[in-house]
Amino acid sequence: MDKLESMRAFVEVVNHSGFAAAGRQLDLSRSVVNKLVAQLEADLDVQLLQRTTRRVSPTDTGRAYYERCVDILAEVSAAERSVAQLQVEPKGTLRVNAPMSFGTMHLAKAIAHFMRRYPDIQLQLTLNDRFIDLLEEGFDVTLRIATLKDDDPLTTHAIAPIRRVICAAPGYLKAYGIPKTPADLLHHDCLKYGHLATNNHWQLIDKDGKQSNVRLRCKGYSNNGEVLREEAIAGVGIALLPTFIVGQAIQSRQLVQVLTDYCPPPITAYLGYAANRHLSTKIQLLTAFLQDWFKTPGWEQK
Repeated sequence: MDKLESMRAFVEVVNHSGFAAAGRQLDLSRSVVNKLVAQLEADLDVQLLQRTTRRVSPTDTGRAYYERCVDILAEVSAAERSVAQLQVEPKGTLRVNAPMSFGTMHLAKAIAHFMRRYPDIQLQLTLNDRFIDLLEEGFDVTLRIATLKDDDPLTTHAIAPIRRVICAAPGYLKAYGIPKTPADLLHHDCLKYGHLATNNHWQLIDKDGKQSNVRLRCKGYSNNGEVLREEAIAGVGIALLPTFIVGQAIQSRQLVQVLTDYCPPPITAYLGYAANRHLSTKIQLLTAFLQDWFKTPGWEQK
């Protein structure tokens, strides 16, 4: 039995002193209204209505129950209106995690515009370069830059493809030569993204789609792409970095692309959130906003 439906039927019967009038109000037949109230009485094991051939009126118990039902139904109605209002004017806190460089260089401006568009959302943005546990660390959504995987435990939505290039300063290339093939990198100083001096390889794909692990002679390591960019600009070595970090440096000729016939495997900027958050209006709005913001070609070089 739908308890709320039965309570509504009972309230309308009392309001209109009859089953037929209540049925017209609820757009139900008289028999259906009668059945709903009878089920309610059976469930409560109490008589709620006095029935005569001329009118229907509540018993003393029915009158007390009627008043409680009116309060309950009003609360339900208010809750429904509140949820509907949130669909139109979303409110509340949205906790977002994102990588440091992408966050400061490109996401910050987008987030500022998002907050202006939705002023009643309090967005808390935390930046770091590690994969976090959303629920354990109290975030609603995380922005990651990685390879999208079908078995990802999070619900994911792509925001933008991330292009990476191999680049170096003109001064470095003048001094040490331009690598012609990936194998030449073993004779160059390379700058590697990572926390530790391990796995000194880059994965590269040639124009025919063949993928290989290219051995490196690493000069320096960092877990921050902006640090590697500055080292590359200073002529320390060759770096493989996203264009959202080195785009402007390439435009200004501080850095030059090399090995342009080779590229690393594709990665994506994507939003991820727990499956039980899929109905969150705030997350849906943020996802749609960022997808629209980053759809313009060349955003990473601006």
